[in-house]
Amino acid sequence: MGLVGVAEGDLLEIALVVAEEAAGLARRARDGAIEDVDTKSSETDVVTAADLAVERLVRDRLAELRPGEPVLGEEAGASGDPGDGVRWVVDPIDGTVNYLYGYPWYAVSLAAQVGDESVAAAVVEPVSGRRWTAVRGGGAFLDGRPLRVSSATRLELSLVGTGFAYRVERRARQAVAVSRLLGRVRDIRRAGAASLDLCAVAAGWLDGYFEHGLNRWDWAGGALIAEEAGAVVRLPASADGLTFVAAPGIAEELWTALSEAGYGEV
Repeated sequence: MGLVGVAEGDLLEIALVVAEEAAGLARRARDGAIEDVDTKSSETDVVTAADLAVERLVRDRLAELRPGEPVLGEEAGASGDPGDGVRWVVDPIDGTVNYLYGYPWYAVSLAAQVGDESVAAAVVEPVSGRRWTAVRGGGAFLDGRPLRVSSATRLELSLVGTGFAYRVERRARQAVAVSRLLGRVRDIRRAGAASLDLCAVAAGWLDGYFEHGLNRWDWAGGALIAEEAGAVVRLPASADGLTFVAAPGIAEELWTALSEAGYGEV
């Protein structure tokens, strides 16, 4: 997709600079920030002071670097109408429960979108410092190294990732569906940060990934990275839908297996 007056590479440069600054803040702030914890949709759906501070930093820096462009963030919602222009989508700390517990699988995700389509994305891990990036039509990279999805062709030998909802009733339905799927794949992983699970598919660390109930900020960065690495990507039409990413060799078989396991009902 071409943009009027701005190149996707320029957007990526800004996304990476801001995401790296935000990741630094998340890392430095953790010890104090986890003492100030609130909840959102349920008692298990947490938000820390660091989530709020990191999103403020992202919004402030984007206001300096890309003045006037709206931002959609997990904590503060949407600012402005993008129209035909660029909108920034940020998950300040994807994997907040991991962050709370000191589990190092969490990230800052920042994507530039035009319409409903991501055109540039950076996902930065505060603990390891790894930087996942992509520009639409320009490939996906981990610390500058090109990424490619796995060559998996057999579902029964595939490693897939997933996630679970915070609401108890939906988690119970998901547990039933996962139990039906488990016998049809090599194994299932649940790591707790959607952006990084999507990046793991891009790197071939997972052969596929699926999850219900993701919001735009959960997938905006990682889905572009997976797509640019060659994954089949199906994004939800609403926040209640299924996000699906898989290596081409197993995509249709996995999609069918999910349907047969009851994922259309969770």
